Amino acid sequence: MIKTLRQIARVGIVTESPPAADDELRVRDALERHVRQVLGRALCIRQVDAGSCNGCELEIHALGNPLYNVESLGIRFVASPRHADLLLVTGPVSRHMEVALRRTYDATPDPKLVVAVGDCGACGGIFGAGYATLGAVSSVIPVDVVVPGCPPSPTRLLQGILTAISSGRVGPGLHAKRFS
Repeated sequence: MIKTLRQIARVGIVTESPPAADDELRVRDALERHVRQVLGRALCIRQVDAGSCNGCELEIHALGNPLYNVESLGIRFVASPRHADLLLVTGPVSRHMEVALRRTYDATPDPKLVVAVGDCGACGGIFGAGYATLGAVSSVIPVDVVVPGCPPSPTRLLQGILTAISSGRVGPGLHAKRFS
């Protein structure tokens, strides 16, 4: 032990100099500024499960974990559509959820955005349109952005949300933009 301490005293502290700050890594700050610039406050999202298998919901829940941490970007999920700016709709719209989805859409104050999530929300997915489902979310309410995938990754979901608010105009009637 004495030998090690003498060597430390003789050599001194050897460390690398710290790297310079890199502004390109400040993505979070830029995203938060952009959200607040467009909306003037936090983006409030109401997630609606219109009949999905819950695969997309698992990816949506991942947005709140420490890796993605969307709350730090000024994006939060709310329990009431009356407090929402954006509806995040998953699944093919089942016939039993049609009225509930329309009511949720109507209860969301204008201007409002709708993001259809997953292949099921985009076109009905493997369920399609049939006796139990109406198919795509756009067959029931206007959709601004479609995020395909089965299920789409949290990164793709975040891209879809940011695309919706970056569209230049907040509100229905926009033609749905589809990711590839």
